[in-house]
Amino acid sequence: MKIEHAALFTENLEKMRNFYVKYFNAQSNGGYHNPKTGLRTYFLSFEEGSRLEIMSRPDVRDRPRQGLGYVHLAFSAGSRDAVDNLAGRLQKDGCRVLSGPRVTGDGYYECLVLDPDGNEVEITE
Repeated sequence: MKIEHAALFTENLEKMRNFYVKYFNAQSNGGYHNPKTGLRTYFLSFEEGSRLEIMSRPDVRDRPRQGLGYVHLAFSAGSRDAVDNLAGRLQKDGCRVLSGPRVTGDGYYECLVLDPDGNEVEITE
């Protein structure tokens, strides 16, 4: 069993797509649009086969959210140097770095950043 994809709503579909393509080497499909509901989506595919679906629709703010749930996405960069390099690029380009790069209490080498919508993205070695 594997997680096939995760999904998130955004109000700025193109900005989110560009972020994950630029910094996490995602490959984007051509997109989908449902004219009846206004839903627009992209599936972003990553090297190891996982995918992220990013979605937008006019009534996204009217959809109920729960207080509990997913906290962050985590991407393995492959090495400490790769974590350091990506964290440096993100910070230089104005992305907010919340912590790291550092070794956490449970032994991970990671950096925690925010994507354009403020979702937490963890970059591990």
